[in-house]
Amino acid sequence: MIMRSAKIIFTLLCLVFTAGIPLNVSSQSDTTNTITDLEADATKSPPHSFYTSAGYGSNMIYLGSTLSQNQSYGYGSLIYGFRDAVFASVSAVALTGQDEFPAFYIGSLSYSHTFNSWFDISAGFYRYQFSKSMVDSLFDNFFYGDMTVGFDWKILYSKISAGSLFSYGKQGYIQLRNSRYFQTPAFSKKNVYFSFDPYVNLLFGSLTRIETSTDTIITISYPFLKNISGSISGSGSGKTNGYGGGGMGSGAGSGVGTGSGTTSTTPATSQATATNFEYLSSFGFLEIDFGLPISFNTSRLTIEAEPGYVLPVYDDPVYQGLKGFNFMLSIYLKIF
Repeated sequence: MIMRSAKIIFTLLCLVFTAGIPLNVSSQSDTTNTITDLEADATKSPPHSFYTSAGYGSNMIYLGSTLSQNQSYGYGSLIYGFRDAVFASVSAVALTGQDEFPAFYIGSLSYSHTFNSWFDISAGFYRYQFSKSMVDSLFDNFFYGDMTVGFDWKILYSKISAGSLFSYGKQGYIQLRNSRYFQTPAFSKKNVYFSFDPYVNLLFGSLTRIETSTDTIITISYPFLKNISGSISGSGSGKTNGYGGGGMGSGAGSGVGTGSGTTSTTPATSQATATNFEYLSSFGFLEIDFGLPISFNTSRLTIEAEPGYVLPVYDDPVYQGLKGFNFMLSIYLKIF
């Protein structure tokens, strides 16, 4: 445990100077807001830019799921920007409870354009590449793409994002985010100031209901876990001169059929039981996210702390949704 923690701390210290952009890891963070703030007062911007970033978080929440499996994590990123419109980034993520290092990578390509003082658009495409141990037990690698329109109402800034996750078929998501950005006056001629961007985010997406022949119903929103994808399998066992039971089922997810065998010596007989699974998908309201990012800004450096709270809307006694406080601390450095 000591070696694992030391590895993450060492990586964070190194990546502060070698990595670069806020991760698009949660339904409650805009990856370009901080960079835009750093450039807001510049009268002329060079066509090319390069940033580094590193940070720590208590739980990596993405599309109503926990990519870090409720573990704390550290990350480092590299990003290249062209005319403050096209951004390409690569991020590496380490988990406190994961021996393999890094646990996964995130690659992204995004474009944004501001039409006027009240309307802007953006689009992004992201790849999540997990380590072998995580692929074997938890996740499959996947792509995610989204398109966003933003409206500045002066009092509030509203964003509507529509996205799709490509893993075992398409799964759609919609996010509605309202925020109110404001900042303090500059403390010096070097443009040092604090900024705040409180928000409320509503997440709508795919819900999977698993109904069994025993009337058990489980509701799941995790879109990329192996335990809700694949094919149904069953197993059973029997004693000598008997026959084992088998599991049965069908559907676009995974489940476990169980069977049991009973035996006698003369004549050989067997009884078997099995559970059938039925998977039903629907589009619904998944969660509400609240957050209060607080940033300390200079012309080249931004330090941001973001406390937040996740409140699931769907309720199931067997498969609980994510709920509770989370925290993220990030450092952004502009190289050029």
